[in-house]
Amino acid sequence: MDIVLFMKAALMGVVEGLTEFLPISSTGHLILASSLLDFARSAGADKAKVFDIAIQTGAIFAVILVYWQRVRDTVTGLGSDPKAQRFAMNVIAGFLPAVVAGLAFGKAVKAHLFTPEVVATTFILGGFIILIAEHFAAKRAQARVPTVDDLSLLDAVKVGFIQCLALVPGTSRSGATIIGGMAMGLSRKAATDFSFFLGIPTLIGAGVYSLYKERAILSLDDLPLFSVGLVFAFLSAWVCVSWLIKYVSSHDFKPFAWYRIAFGILILVSSHMGWVVWAE
Repeated sequence: MDIVLFMKAALMGVVEGLTEFLPISSTGHLILASSLLDFARSAGADKAKVFDIAIQTGAIFAVILVYWQRVRDTVTGLGSDPKAQRFAMNVIAGFLPAVVAGLAFGKAVKAHLFTPEVVATTFILGGFIILIAEHFAAKRAQARVPTVDDLSLLDAVKVGFIQCLALVPGTSRSGATIIGGMAMGLSRKAATDFSFFLGIPTLIGAGVYSLYKERAILSLDDLPLFSVGLVFAFLSAWVCVSWLIKYVSSHDFKPFAWYRIAFGILILVSSHMGWVVWAE
């Protein structure tokens, strides 16, 4: 048993859980963490890529736990409750664009854009977009869609297309859906809630698909390593989601925007000066 490798897997899980639902890009942070920890070399490059996607499933289980009452009511009400049916249809409608875009462009994106330089650039651009979105949100007297139950099918589809932007590493799936939703007229709470629920089929689907597609390079010997990542991703995401739900009730996302900008600049400067070798 390689204790160092397991410790790296645990750290990667913590990074995933803490960043998956914040508008700061979990994929971007995983790429950077993997570079610093040299995780790809330790675990194997192909397995490391599957690991990064698979542990997202652990993070999404935290959302299911936090929102368990709503998830249960939706599932049990699908046969007779119009509210549950409408909500489920909105989640499905928002999920489908990501499926199409992922199958069509996912391979090309992974081949050309999964680098720290791209992550740094999208960090900075995303930060400025958040600042702009918050500026206009502050001027708006009242949100057009105050709660997630007020979301129309067309709104859900639009958020789904916005979620496709997260294919570019560093963009942030949650950031794209939350800020994009707010720009469309959703309240901060409604956009955040829908982003969480939209993540359930998106992240579970991505994890299952990745494991199935790469099943030839995986074995039962990989189970302990993946389990460590899943568990730590779940625990850290549980803490993060619980905190974020309270945070959005009285705060905006400007601190995350400035964090993205500062972190992106730090990566570019440190790479250019040779202080840190941000390996691809």
